[in-house]
Amino acid sequence: MEPLFILIALLALLVLRTPVAFALGGLGIILLALKGLPMVGVPQRLYGAMDSFELLAVPMFLLMSNVLLRGGVGKDLFAGVQSWVGHLPGGLGVATILSCTLFSAISGSSVATAATIGTIAIPEMIKRGYDRKFVFGMLAAGGTLGILIPPSIPLIIYGIVSESSIKTLFLAGVGPGLFLATAFIIYGVLFSRFSSQYQAMPKVDWPERIQASLKALPTVLLAVCIIGSIYAGIATPSESAGLGFVLALLMTFAMGRMNWTLLKESVENTLKTTVMVMLIVAGAKVFSYAITLYMLPQTISMILTQNISTPGLFILAVGLVLFLIGFFLESLSMLLIMVPVLLPAVLNMNIDPIWFGIFFVVLIETALITPPVGMNLFIIQGVAKASLADVSKGALPFAIIMLLTAILLWFWPDLALYVPYHLAR
Repeated sequence: MEPLFILIALLALLVLRTPVAFALGGLGIILLALKGLPMVGVPQRLYGAMDSFELLAVPMFLLMSNVLLRGGVGKDLFAGVQSWVGHLPGGLGVATILSCTLFSAISGSSVATAATIGTIAIPEMIKRGYDRKFVFGMLAAGGTLGILIPPSIPLIIYGIVSESSIKTLFLAGVGPGLFLATAFIIYGVLFSRFSSQYQAMPKVDWPERIQASLKALPTVLLAVCIIGSIYAGIATPSESAGLGFVLALLMTFAMGRMNWTLLKESVENTLKTTVMVMLIVAGAKVFSYAITLYMLPQTISMILTQNISTPGLFILAVGLVLFLIGFFLESLSMLLIMVPVLLPAVLNMNIDPIWFGIFFVVLIETALITPPVGMNLFIIQGVAKASLADVSKGALPFAIIMLLTAILLWFWPDLALYVPYHLAR
């Protein structure tokens, strides 16, 4: 009965809107005290949770994305992509998703991607007659690519929690990330093709196209440097994040788009987000330690393996649970609460933990655009000054595409595993 009481207690704290970090850490401390264990282990766990070289990548990628956001480089990126595809049917939608994909390969953050590209693309698309709800949904969904296409902050956290190779997880995210981007583009083109209000853009002449491409080139090269340094074995994800920040800083200062005031704002915003992330990680570490002593992961793993005989049914059950939890928890909390609980069962079922990480992140992506706590919905609502209902309705078809992608991952595992296990070897 203990595991049941622990789950009920955690759910009650979350329903009462206790901050996730304090709900996890506080409950963990109470559980340890009830076992009569010395409290000296708590600060050791808190320190150990943050004493990780791999975790350094999180604040560095956040700092880099904040510098790029305030430096306005997304405008050049969007203009460069638009100059090539803007005149095609649904061209602005294509440019939007391609821009989100490229910016995702730099920032690793869904929030930064949605805010950066949304600020530029939303007014332009609405001016060209695109349906408002469709525009809001496309930008909210496009932003989610930031946590799947490497470098991805949730994949870094998953790698640390599950003790999986972060580089392999990054490689595994490439296929599903590009597949989702392609699916979004196809849906956008079809939607625009049958929309009565859509207005085609004139084709950009070659001099203007070359000029726009040259302005976007530094941003593309930045993405190549970050991803290339990791895959070439030159740098770890943490070192690559530091390199990216320095290059982003030099680039924005050289363009005249960064000053000390904007840099200070970038650092302050990064500090706030980093503290939030680290507190949740630390609280989750204490909670994970406590529930291990109470045999909660092992009990749940045993129940699942005894009552669910096949990996397919297990993944279906996990997918339904994660989809429902996504209505109430934000992405990082989902990851840190559920991965320690589910991972023993995943390993018992002989499911590849790399594949499971990608499957998990695709469902996290879905949670980012489903109410009532979908973070990207609020970002686009703020950027567009729209109602949450309009943004949610526009995001619904994209959420369905994500769920179908999660299903496809089960039937076609190589969508995630081909690049790390075959192409990269």
